[in-house]
Amino acid sequence: MGMTMTQKILAAHAGLDSVVAGQLIEADLDLVLGNDITSPVAIHEMDKMKVETVFDKDKIALVPDHFVPNKDIKSAEHCKCVRQFAMKHDITNYFEVGQMGIEHALLPEKGLTVAGDVIIGADSHTCTYGALGAFSTGVGSTDMAAGMATGKAWFKVPSAIKFELVGKPSKWVSGKDVILHIIGMIGVDGALYKSMEFVGEGIANLSMDDRFTIANMAIEAGGKNGIFPVDDLAKAYMEEHSKRPYVVYEADEDAEYDETYVIDLSQLKPTVAFPHLPENTKTIDEVGDIKIDQVVIGSCTNGRIDDLRVAAKVLEGRQVAKGIRTIIIPATQKIYMQAIEEGLVQTFINAGAVVSTPTCGPCLGGYMGILAQGERCVSTTNRNFVGRMGHVDSEIYLASPAVAAASAVTGKISCPCELGL
Repeated sequence: MGMTMTQKILAAHAGLDSVVAGQLIEADLDLVLGNDITSPVAIHEMDKMKVETVFDKDKIALVPDHFVPNKDIKSAEHCKCVRQFAMKHDITNYFEVGQMGIEHALLPEKGLTVAGDVIIGADSHTCTYGALGAFSTGVGSTDMAAGMATGKAWFKVPSAIKFELVGKPSKWVSGKDVILHIIGMIGVDGALYKSMEFVGEGIANLSMDDRFTIANMAIEAGGKNGIFPVDDLAKAYMEEHSKRPYVVYEADEDAEYDETYVIDLSQLKPTVAFPHLPENTKTIDEVGDIKIDQVVIGSCTNGRIDDLRVAAKVLEGRQVAKGIRTIIIPATQKIYMQAIEEGLVQTFINAGAVVSTPTCGPCLGGYMGILAQGERCVSTTNRNFVGRMGHVDSEIYLASPAVAAASAVTGKISCPCELGL
C-alpha cells in the first residue's frame, strides 16, 4: 500500500519502512516551538520531569508573540519565565522583543523550518509549515515539555484528504479565499485528525504567502496538518532563507485518501466567514450590507509582505471611513522594515490606519484591538468564535487583506471592485 506525503515523513522520523493510518508511532523531532502563553506551562511540566536540560538547544524555538510588548504584570511574568528558561538552557532560537515576530511567520523567515521536517508546537497554527513540505502540527504544553526533554513525540498516523487545485485565481482572490472556501465546503470538522494534502497544477498560481495562509488554517477544518508538494518556488524560498538541508517527499501514486476534492481556483470569489465559525462562509456577492466598527490586517495567517502590499494597493490615495478603527500589524520585524522601505507604512498612516509592532494581540482578544459589546470587526485572522476578540456579543468576519482594506474604506464589508479597483 502506498503512502501519502505526511505518512512518508512520519515513517522516516520513526525509523520505519512504512506506516499506515491509525498506527501509533514515536517520531524524532526536528523542532519544538512554544510562545509566551504556552511555554511557561511546558517549562513547569519539564521541571517536574527532573531532566537536566533540553534534548538539543538548537532544535527548540521560543517566541514571545502573543502579549508582547507586555501588556500587564501577568504577561510580563510569563515572558520572564520563558526568558530565564532560554538563558538557563542556552536556547539558540529565543527571540526577544526587537528580534521577534509572530511565530508562524518568523520561523520560516529565519530558516528554521524546511521540507521533510517533523515539527511540533504548543500553538494550534503550527500546521503553517506544511506550506514548505514539512509535517507540522499543534500539541498541548505537556507534549511540548516531553518534546523539549526527549526530542520525540507520539503520533497516531493520520489518514488524508486530497485537495486537487486547478486553474488560476482571479483578481482579488488569494490563499485566504481558497482556504475559507474549503472550510465552508467541508466544515470545521471535515478533516478531523486528517492530513489535508494539496496537489495539482493550480498550486503554481499560488505564492508562498498564499500557501502559508492555506496551511495555517488547516486546523480550522479540524486537520492534523496541511501540506504542499515541494516545487521550485518552495525550494527557492528555503534556499533563500535557510542553510539547513531539506528532504523532498512525494506521495505514492497508489496512496490512499479518504476523499478527493477538485477546487477550480478560477471559479472562486472573495469569501467571508461570518460569525461564529470559519465554516459559515459567504462569497462577497452574498454578503449584503454589513456595517463594521473595526478592521484588523495581520496575524500568523495574513501579516506577511504580500498581504500588506495588497492592503496598501487598496488603501493608496483613500481614507479609512469615519468611525472605523483600522489596525495593521506586520508579522515580523523584517516584514515591518520591508513595509517601511516600500512605503507601505506611509500609505497606511496617510489613509488613517495605525501600524503596530508584531504581535498576535488582537487575534485572540489579548490586546491591541479588543471589541466592545455589539461591535463588528473584519479581520484577516483565523478564528471568529464567540468572544474571540473581546466581548461575547461582538462579531468577527474573517476575510482576506483585500476585502479587509476595502471594508475599512467603505465602513461595511466590501470588495475592492466596489472602489473601482
